[in-house]
Formats: sequence, C-alpha cells, structure tokens
Amino acid sequence: MPKYLIAFNDEWVPEHTPDELRAKSEASGAVLDDMKEAGVFLYGDGGIDASTAIFSVVSEDGKPIFTDGPFVETKEHLGGFAVVDVPDDDAARYWAGRLAVALDWPQEVHRFPSDLTEIIERQRPAG
Repeated sequence: MPKYLIAFNDEWVPEHTPDELRAKSEASGAVLDDMKEAGVFLYGDGGIDASTAIFSVVSEDGKPIFTDGPFVETKEHLGGFAVVDVPDDDAARYWAGRLAVALDWPQEVHRFPSDLTEIIERQRPAG
C-alpha cells in the first residue's frame, strides 16, 4: 500500500490560547486513535516549529556545513505530521480531511514514491 505524509505548516496556524491548543490536541488525538484502530497509522508528531530547529546542513565542496538553528532563508516551518499506510489517494484524503476538521487548519498530503524509478519518472521533462 502507498504511504502518505499528512502535514501542516506552522505558518498556517493562527495564534491559540493554551486551552485552545489543549482542545486541538485532544481532537486530533482522537483522529490519530481512529487511524491506529483502522491499522493505517505509522507515525506522527507535532508541536514543531522554527524554535525546535536544532541545526541546518548544506553541502559545500562535498562536505557538510552545519549552522545552528533553522535555515535562515526558510519562511515556513513544519508544524506537525502523520504518516499513514492506506490503499489509495481517496483514503489519504479521508484521513487528511478528518485532521483538517479536528484542527481547523489546512493539511497538505504527499504520497511517498514506491521506488527510485517513480522518482526518476517524475523528474522527466514533459513532452
């Protein structure tokens, strides 16, 4: 079965009070529990943003160059995610929709490629 990443960008989340965040955590936790019960949940986590970035790394002349904190040019930060193993796009839409409703902020869905061949095929120019 294909695996999908359901994620939200921290920039999409408006300011919340601590009580509102607790309520969102409870609501999304219920959806994650349903994912587990359905046997589709692989992994998820949240509460990450620019403040949680430990370091960034780039390649320079074939060597890794580390910088403390987030990549300075980054304007957006992953806020949280879930990885699910479901049969198709429709099932991924279902779970992403449940999270979007529970959290009341957008979710973005990515399907992991099945293998390197699929990645290479996507990179081919059209035409």
